Amino acid sequence: MKKSWIIMSFFLTFQLSQAQELETILLAADDASKLTENYLNPAMKGLMYSMNGGWYTTAKTHKKFGFDITINANASFVPDKEQMFSFIDSDYMFLNLPNGETSLPTVMSENDTETTVDISIPREDGTFKVASFNMPGGITEDLPVNAVPTPMIQLGFGLPYKTDIKLRLVPKLDFDDNVEASLIGFGLQHDLMQYFGPLEKLPLNVSVLAAFTNMNVTYAIEDESATDDVEVNNGEAEFKMNTWTLQAIASLDFKIITLYGSLGYNNGKTTAKMKGDYTLTYDVEDENGNPSGPSVRETISNPINLDFEANGVRATIGTRLNLGFFKIFADYTLQEYNTASAGIAFSFR
Repeated sequence: MKKSWIIMSFFLTFQLSQAQELETILLAADDASKLTENYLNPAMKGLMYSMNGGWYTTAKTHKKFGFDITINANASFVPDKEQMFSFIDSDYMFLNLPNGETSLPTVMSENDTETTVDISIPREDGTFKVASFNMPGGITEDLPVNAVPTPMIQLGFGLPYKTDIKLRLVPKLDFDDNVEASLIGFGLQHDLMQYFGPLEKLPLNVSVLAAFTNMNVTYAIEDESATDDVEVNNGEAEFKMNTWTLQAIASLDFKIITLYGSLGYNNGKTTAKMKGDYTLTYDVEDENGNPSGPSVRETISNPINLDFEANGVRATIGTRLNLGFFKIFADYTLQEYNTASAGIAFSFR
């Protein structure tokens, strides 16, 4: 379970490490951050929307000291418009697409074609530092669907006053000595039907939920190619994600089946950093494109520091099959990145 959770949850890190040398984007100098942000944006947003899913399968809270263990998988679907991003010349100072392309695939594109990007950076003596690199294509051809997956294991526990506390916890895990990952989340769900007297006897249940999740991933960037124009020393990619959600939940709870739905709001923020020292090598050319002197080497440190956000309203509808203490459930959430959730639960009291 440990290995599969890491692979599914942090698929982005593994896909990049297997086939792409994303650090070559650093040759783009001051344009590197903008290009990296446009490329990663749908994966970062998809993860944040996905992390806010699967907190409940009913509006009914446990009796005091009741508990449940829930295993579920969320998948946030990337809109078609987010699979590509426009390459607008005025957004970049030093970049050019030699084949005349006007758009590039994002990491969540079905188009896995690499695109050559040319770099030309003016120098004080009138010459130019020049280089080129291959911008990576999308990775979704390697996924079952074009969606960002996030599996979860969750514990719910009944407190007094018809309130449940929920915990998501994955202690720091290491994978192949390259990746460290951890996740922690807390939620509180409070029953509102207790304040409506006789209505409490109906199969209808209404509650409110507030939940927060934090996920941290670090990935060691290795210098796998001695022939490219970027040398890596102590390279590391770091992702820190914080999400929260506030939802009003209603459910009809019968013996065999539960129907549930909710309205709410999501918010998420992510920082993505590329740390370490990177030595970049450029050729030198004159204004006519002729070689002009020896190549130039320069070292930069901690070159990438990006922020991503995802927020907006959400609406969920779902159903749960109740087989004694064993539950099977599935739901679908309408939001910017629509999200499907499914799983099983063992619930007592």
